[in-house]
Amino acid sequence: MTPEAALFLAKARLCLADAVLYEPLVPRIAGREAYLAAYHAAEALVVERSGKAAKTHNGPRAEFARLTRNEPRIDRSLAAFPGQAYELKSIAGYGTGAEASISATTAQASVDTANRFVECIAGLIGSG
Repeated sequence: MTPEAALFLAKARLCLADAVLYEPLVPRIAGREAYLAAYHAAEALVVERSGKAAKTHNGPRAEFARLTRNEPRIDRSLAAFPGQAYELKSIAGYGTGAEASISATTAQASVDTANRFVECIAGLIGSG
């Protein structure tokens, strides 16, 4: 694994730790950190396979989708997670009013999926 990919993967794991830092879970924080974990893990794979880091939030998601389109070791539900988690980040960061609420159940499910996503990517790029 390249040093840059290792840094992105370490950041993803830090985001996962931050997602569950508070007990009880704070859904807004957990949802945002689940997205960031997925973002950084996707960036780790992109850097590892292409040698280049993306420059926008959409960049890693788009490049990740392209690079893993035919990757049999990634469950399709996991492959879709970065895009789904982006919606949580948007709600957590920019939403207002009743529509801007993230349930504890949704937040916990996102953290669980982010954990699986990060570990899947770690396995793919060889950091197990």
